[in-house]
Order: sequence, then C-alpha cells, then structure tokens
Amino acid sequence: SPQEHGLDFQRLLDASAYKEMFRQDMIRWGEEKRHTDPGFFCRAAVEGVLQPVWVVSDTRRLSDVEWFRDVYGDVVQTVRVVATEETRKRRNWVFVTGVDDAESECGLDQGVAFDWVITNDGDKVALGRQLEMLVQSLHRSL
Repeated sequence: SPQEHGLDFQRLLDASAYKEMFRQDMIRWGEEKRHTDPGFFCRAAVEGVLQPVWVVSDTRRLSDVEWFRDVYGDVVQTVRVVATEETRKRRNWVFVTGVDDAESECGLDQGVAFDWVITNDGDKVALGRQLEMLVQSLHRSL
C-alpha cells in the first residue's frame, strides 16, 4: 500500500510519471495480496458501506467479479466502459509491454458477460444517454 511504502497517495491517483515509476511494483504487491487472499480488495471496497446502490469502480480481475457475484448474487450489475484504441491514444495512452498486457489491465477481456457496455469515445451526448439508461435501470431495481 502507499502507506507501507512511503508513497504520495494523491500522485498515485493521476496519470503522472510518478505513478508509472511505481506501477509495476503496485501490480506485484496487489498480486501477492490476491494470491494470499482473493477477496482482500473486494472486502476493503465494501467495508462499512450501507447505501442501497454502490458503484465499485475499476475491478480488474475475474476473481473480483466472481467475489461480488458470490457475496451479493443477482443484485450485482457489471458495467464495462470501452473506448477505441485511437481514442485512448488521443488521451495519451501508450501501450507498455509487461504492464498493459498484464492481468491487472486485461484480466476481464474474456470470461465475463457484462450486463452493460458503455462506450466512451468522446461523444458526451451518447455517453450521457448510456449512463441515463443505466441509472434508470438501477432506480427500477430499488
């Protein structure tokens, strides 16, 4: 964790070079934690949460999705946000071997039948429509 390693937590949240210097170490640390306890990060995400709807963002692995489905069953809605490679490159994404092809980045590319797939290629109106449909569905399920 950032605390265990004396890192600047806020700087790890942005897309800076600072984050990239520690990214592989963070991935390795996360893998060690998951190997020991596959539900470690999932339990941390829901600890003390009482709201009727939660958005758990940025799950990375099939084991994360399986944990939420095992614990919460049919109320779980999986959402995948996609963008074309061209859009991602316009947003300054550059493929890094050993990082972007690791499970932490592509572990959900197969094996999950997502309930929702949201396209985020820069069209704010289209994105808004998709998100509104998702929100309306969540309201209906309450």
